Amino acid sequence: MTAAPDPAQPFDVLPVPAAVLSPDAVFVTVNRAYQRMSGRSRDELVGRSLFTIFLGGSSGHGAGELRASLDRVLAEGRTDVMATRCFALEAPGRPGVLQERYWSTLNAPMLSPDGEVTGIVHCVAEITPRSGAPAAADGRAAGTEPRAPAREPHELNSDLCHAYTEERRTVRALRQAMERQRQAVSDTSHDLRAPITGLLTRLEAALADPAADPHEALRAALRDVERLGDIVADLLELARLDGDVQLPAEPVDLARLVETDLAHRTPVIVLNVRLQPGVVVNGSSVRLARLLGNLMANAERHAGSRVEVTVAADGDHAVLQVSDDGPGIPAPEREEVFRRFYRRHDARHRDPAGTGLGLPIAREIARAHGGSLNIADTASGTRMVLRLPLHASSTAQAAAEVPPHDAKTNAAPPREHDGDA
Repeated sequence: MTAAPDPAQPFDVLPVPAAVLSPDAVFVTVNRAYQRMSGRSRDELVGRSLFTIFLGGSSGHGAGELRASLDRVLAEGRTDVMATRCFALEAPGRPGVLQERYWSTLNAPMLSPDGEVTGIVHCVAEITPRSGAPAAADGRAAGTEPRAPAREPHELNSDLCHAYTEERRTVRALRQAMERQRQAVSDTSHDLRAPITGLLTRLEAALADPAADPHEALRAALRDVERLGDIVADLLELARLDGDVQLPAEPVDLARLVETDLAHRTPVIVLNVRLQPGVVVNGSSVRLARLLGNLMANAERHAGSRVEVTVAADGDHAVLQVSDDGPGIPAPEREEVFRRFYRRHDARHRDPAGTGLGLPIAREIARAHGGSLNIADTASGTRMVLRLPLHASSTAQAAAEVPPHDAKTNAAPPREHDGDA
């Protein structure tokens, strides 16, 4: 009758050097491969601390990093793989004589039913370089040409680990980019479907009803086409910004930019304007005007009774602020409104034709100019703050002595406009 196999035998004959450690790093048992690798018998190892064997390396980091690895296993209950490190082991039978050994180690937790780490499985792979041909007087192997010194295994392993980390980071970034692209295609399709469906419905209704007013049908169709044009224009601008398509840069006076925009804008609400002259930035006047227009449209949509626009220099930055006295944006949504196609419920109610791209485009323009666009805290309403680096030849410092120009524009009947949040 064949005897039942010993459950411990597979561990003992495992070709990989392995040991079982207590939580305080004392050897509980070791297999034969570990005994051969360490040059010590089971009796010489069991009951001793791991750190009486692993005495550290020439770099002084081996034992410390091993201890940190074991601590991570105990704290997290997960397997920890160490990079190759140099350890100095006391030579068997030669007290005080150290040998450099290059080991790659894996430490895995042994868990109780309730998830507590009761022990650690410690596996080791030996990659210590072997000596080659006899050395010449200058340290070279006989008959070989001089060559650059070989790099230490732990240095090579560190480089490989770094390359692997970079590769994972790149793959993660590519996956995120693909997900953003997929989401953008989905959102774009959704936003394009509404005006296309409306256009088809109106044209079909006009053709089916001989008594229908053709001019009314055409006017409705024109609104749908304009809506499509707005979406396409926003998408093209985002594509240019994503592709880093540069427009001609020039010094742009932000105060003049605001004055020009307001001169061409039919006021829909009371505007309070404070502009500091000479606040000049370097960039595209076309894109900065687009940014300002998007901020103004957004503020006018949500304002209760007024909108305030200010331009001033702050250190080495130009600051343009657009504020409204509307209901404001809750703090959790202040970043969400800069997400493409995101539209708050009140924005959809106030302006169903909005694209949800105005604020994302404004932020991308700010970033393309080396600046930032954020929503700042305010007592009431919403305050958009644009910060851009001042132009090198800006006269903002000298102009600081000039009082800001004040202006107030009374409201006119509301008009349709594009916006975002």
